[in-house]
Amino acid sequence: MRASLPPSASLLYAVKANGHPAVVRALAEVCDGLEVASGGELALAVAAGAKRIVFGGPGKTDAELGAAIKAGALINVESVHELRRLATIAPTPPKVCLRVNRPGGGLRGSHTMAGAPTPFGIEEARLGEALRVPGVEVIGFHLHAVSNNLDGAAHARFVQDALAWSITAADKSGIDLRVVNVGGGFGIDYLSTAKMDLSDLSSNKTPDGLDLIFEPGRYLAADAGIYAATVLDLKTTHGRTFAVLRGGTHHFRLPAAWGYSHPFTIVPVSSWPHPYPRPAVRDCEVDAVGELCTPRDVLTRGQHVAELRAGDILVFGRAGAYGWDISHHDFLRHDPPSFLIV
Repeated sequence: MRASLPPSASLLYAVKANGHPAVVRALAEVCDGLEVASGGELALAVAAGAKRIVFGGPGKTDAELGAAIKAGALINVESVHELRRLATIAPTPPKVCLRVNRPGGGLRGSHTMAGAPTPFGIEEARLGEALRVPGVEVIGFHLHAVSNNLDGAAHARFVQDALAWSITAADKSGIDLRVVNVGGGFGIDYLSTAKMDLSDLSSNKTPDGLDLIFEPGRYLAADAGIYAATVLDLKTTHGRTFAVLRGGTHHFRLPAAWGYSHPFTIVPVSSWPHPYPRPAVRDCEVDAVGELCTPRDVLTRGQHVAELRAGDILVFGRAGAYGWDISHHDFLRHDPPSFLIV
């Protein structure tokens, strides 16, 4: 990723993608810093020894703002009201970036953050009001626009436009522009092994003295994790065959949340230490479903298998981001999965 970014750009890991302490520590060592979006993530970043911390998110509490100031984090402010609160809490005027929701400032992806009515950022029309709030020093803009964009060329154009807009807005407002944060949004194609081509990003030229920040999460973490679950049962009802797993969306919610079928591979397990027949299916399509009492506990629909037996293991790749971290762990109170860190 570093080779694809402009040479002087800063690379921060977005902790929300995978907040396991071992993952956070590993990425804190190789990235320029960490991006956090809650007090809990802020504590993780501090414990991991992050070189720098950027704190964003639309719902920061006074306690979180105070902790961010104490940690020396750069705060991406999401509203005029948050600016006023921060100015009251901070003992001295803090340096901040304004998150701006620009009209037309978005990209295509799974989740739109900007260029549309969302709770993220300050509407461009209110930028003047935000800049008049006393007790803070605005040093830049945060313009994160989308989640899971797959078009590298479009992303490079977005970065170029974000830089141009920020420079123009700063000149008009009299801001000493030092930071432009374009967020993350680099996508993963979960239905294949393809990866987003980032090569066009390096063509963006950053003015001297300007810190261009990228905050990827999924792109760094997705391929660093797999989810494995044992097949508990195989059954056919109303013409569909189901592989019922010891696991499901309470461990790995992303496929259900996004409404897609996550591909799996099979690890055959030869032993069957039981006196009763071993359920098995051959040359058919199966739905990989979980153990929860809801028909929405589905990881994959209609994947063909040559052979699958109870006791075999299904392995879901690209599960290192937004898997466990976004799952409803406590529904039915099943035991959590085991985490193996290599």
